[in-house]
Amino acid sequence: MLKTFSITDIGRKRKVNQDYVYTSETSVGSLPNLFIVADGMGGHNAGDYASKLTVETMISEIEASFEKNPVKIFGKAISAANELIRRKASQMPDMDGMGTTVVAATCFGKYLQVANVGDSRLYVVGSRIRQITRDHSLVEEMVRMGTISPAEARNHPDKNIITRAVGASESVEADYFTVELEEGDLVLLCTDGLTNMLEDEEIRMILGGARDIVEKAEALVAAANENGGKDNISVVLIQQDVK
Repeated sequence: MLKTFSITDIGRKRKVNQDYVYTSETSVGSLPNLFIVADGMGGHNAGDYASKLTVETMISEIEASFEKNPVKIFGKAISAANELIRRKASQMPDMDGMGTTVVAATCFGKYLQVANVGDSRLYVVGSRIRQITRDHSLVEEMVRMGTISPAEARNHPDKNIITRAVGASESVEADYFTVELEEGDLVLLCTDGLTNMLEDEEIRMILGGARDIVEKAEALVAAANENGGKDNISVVLIQQDVK
């Protein structure tokens, strides 16, 4: 049994929402369900166009796929979106340089299969909060190399520079993760408009303090806006009965 809720909010500083969210509790192609969050980048309307086009392309590729392996399904869908974004950008000068992050997930019983490109994230939240995805960002690379600490990374001036994005180069490489869920775990997919405004532990506390899945998601968005709302905020919550 799957309970889900999604919400996207423009935030307090941006004029356009460049995030795009898709959720399906029922099967899409060979996948039993599908959840995607994308955070577009580029001037004018390019960012919101890139995120929407990427998600729509992924959905149509997944629906048409004969693959059974979710990693292969996600990989081909993301590659197809990358090719289309680059083609559209070359055809339309005002779309030049557009791209998007993407984090996608599907639940197979008690297992979660995840794919990500960029710095939108997936967490599993129970008695503790675990960031499953790894940010493809300049500051994350610096943290991994030990040149800065995670605390320094949080307020680093280059924190918004991402090292991988759909549409950024001829080929795109996604990371893949398989997670075993435990009873009571909540899955959170989100854009950096949430994680730049709230610490991981704040996210866990907010999720633990709200009653139902709708209230939890709305409370996260409200808290991110209260802390400044400097970017668009998107949240997808998934509660899976894994008994």
